[in-house]
Amino acid sequence: MAQGPDDICDYTNRRPSLSRGSSGAVVQQAQCYLNQAIGAGLDEDGDFGPVTQSATVDFQRCARIVVDGRIGAQTWSFLSFWANAPDAPFC
Repeated sequence: MAQGPDDICDYTNRRPSLSRGSSGAVVQQAQCYLNQAIGAGLDEDGDFGPVTQSATVDFQRCARIVVDGRIGAQTWSFLSFWANAPDAPFC
């Protein structure tokens, strides 16, 4: 998992659990990853609203991981790996 200077997104290296209503640099990081991993087309505005939640669900379905619309440890792991993979976006 790339974190640091080789990471495609560089808002933060923190990985707290995120859900609708979360905000800040960690949400921007997740939005950037979603854009890179699946071409979500999100504004990287730091607001985890309904559009970011929907993109999270789409990513989770594509990655075949637990679909709950929240970004926890498993989703962070897959997101960072997929976003930094040379063949992204995937879905």
